[in-house]
Amino acid sequence: MLNIFTLENGRLAGLPLTDFDGPQAAQIRPTWVDLEDPSEEEKQWVTTHFGLSIPDDAVDDDLEESARFYEEDDGQLHIRSDFLRLDEEGASRNVRVAFILFRNTLFSVRKEDLPVFRLLRLRARRTPALIDDAKDVLLKLYDVDAEYSADALEGIYDALNAISARVLREQVDDQTASEVLTAIAREEDLNGRIRRNVMDTRRALSFMMRSRMLTAEQFEDSRQILRDIDSLDSHTAFLFDKINFLMDATVGFININQNKIIKIFSVASVALLPPTLIASVYGMNFKFMPELDQPWGYPMALGLMAISVVAPFTYFRRKGWL
Repeated sequence: MLNIFTLENGRLAGLPLTDFDGPQAAQIRPTWVDLEDPSEEEKQWVTTHFGLSIPDDAVDDDLEESARFYEEDDGQLHIRSDFLRLDEEGASRNVRVAFILFRNTLFSVRKEDLPVFRLLRLRARRTPALIDDAKDVLLKLYDVDAEYSADALEGIYDALNAISARVLREQVDDQTASEVLTAIAREEDLNGRIRRNVMDTRRALSFMMRSRMLTAEQFEDSRQILRDIDSLDSHTAFLFDKINFLMDATVGFININQNKIIKIFSVASVALLPPTLIASVYGMNFKFMPELDQPWGYPMALGLMAISVVAPFTYFRRKGWL
């Protein structure tokens, strides 16, 4: 999908592709060209009309870290950044996006739709003077991405509060512990992706600031975004600590439940040892069995066995071991 935007009265407006087939096509200077999962025909169209060749490995995940930020001799500025995406099912992932600044136009290449891009287009259509040039589009994308990460962190706070209520206020059985561990692992994965995402955004902004491509106002906007990202770092660190606490608490409850089971078997084995000893003594192969000489032999043996069972259990209960 190919989307082209230009600035009209301070707002970002879409351009139809048919405008580039007329006689005035050479005078059209778009601000932003967004390619979502582009086909070879769309890449060729961009090359024909703008003179820019889209690299085949633009959004490859295995791209070397050193090749994510660089500038070519003809003035092309290449930036690869990761953007967070949350699915309705609760799954999260980081999506690689390639940005190319060329002749005052921002070209973005991505494999799938991203909420950050939709939100920026909505704001840019409704808010006048939000964007002045292509570099503003890139900065606003990073700004919206930081807001999106902050919203995701708030969701983690709410999810962990619900998990805390289950762990600290309910009787945690094995089924509950399994569900809690699954939920904790999901939130930990999301928190880690957010931390990686804001780190990548910080690197991209630092590169733009060092390249001296920004105006004074844009430079100050970048510093403000970096301050927002720094505030997110403290939240992710706190969430990691809380996740570790809930994980340890849940594992502790699992160990307690397992110890209760082992204690039952231990107490039962110790309590049944005396009657087993008595039964084995009376069951020895004597020439003359003691029970036969006494009318109360069998009842007395059974009584001893019963007493040897009750006495240990009574002692264990007084000690608080049951």
